[in-house]
Amino acid sequence: MGGPDGSLWMHWHAHPDVLLGLALIEGVYLLGVGPLRTRYNLAGSVDSRQTATFTAGVLVIFVSLLSPIHELSDTYLFSAHMVQHVLLTLVAPPLLILGMPDWLLRPLLRPNWAFRSARLLTNPIVAFVTFSFLFAVWHIPSLYDHSVTNHGVHIGEHILFILTAGLMWWPITSNMPELPRLSDPMKMAYLFLLSIPQIIIFAPITFASEPLYDFYVNAPRIWNVTPLVDQQIGAIIMKMGGGLLFLTLMIVTFFRWFIREEQERKGAEASGEEFYGGRPEDAPPLEDISR
Repeated sequence: MGGPDGSLWMHWHAHPDVLLGLALIEGVYLLGVGPLRTRYNLAGSVDSRQTATFTAGVLVIFVSLLSPIHELSDTYLFSAHMVQHVLLTLVAPPLLILGMPDWLLRPLLRPNWAFRSARLLTNPIVAFVTFSFLFAVWHIPSLYDHSVTNHGVHIGEHILFILTAGLMWWPITSNMPELPRLSDPMKMAYLFLLSIPQIIIFAPITFASEPLYDFYVNAPRIWNVTPLVDQQIGAIIMKMGGGLLFLTLMIVTFFRWFIREEQERKGAEASGEEFYGGRPEDAPPLEDISR
């Protein structure tokens, strides 16, 4: 086949379970930042940018699971499925976390067991290992083929992806002082390490000499893309998508850290000049000041 007809691009799914789940997530969030915030005096105001960010994360999941991307990934192309995974693991989770006010989450962590559990799960090492392991396991060909042929298993896979990706992103995007972000130097190291599992998982898929996933071998051919080429494109999408995102964040983090360090250094120098009337290095010894 040369490709599906144009109606594919108008094929928006209406899975009731997905629609209900996303509506519930958005509804609970809006209830929390609206009526519950006022009733329990959780915060004086709401940052509209956070609300928009959280809603954008929900919309990304909506597009991933209900748009023609879903039809392409579930019927035709491994590469489309990898686009879906990029959206579910690398785009939606950080938006959801950044859009979540700390005062909205704090009441949920008041029980000591809840806070201890959250602190353990968001530990950078635990989060890194949990996400990387589950993501790798789900791309084992036998399990992968089972997930795309069983709707319930597929839903479970995507939920696990979103939840474990949320843990993975937490040390980078947290808004909670109790469960803080990493320092900028540690954040850069963490981002670098995150790119390694992507290479380990997708290099064998990229360089395989034959298709690994029977589901897509037997899928209808569109756009004259062979199963092997489709597999290679999909692996490159995940490797490049994750690699470029993590590299970009590393660069942004480095320059933000460098600029802040420079500002603090200049601020300390200016403070020293004002106090001593000269350069900090010309300041008298401490014992002279105390006399």
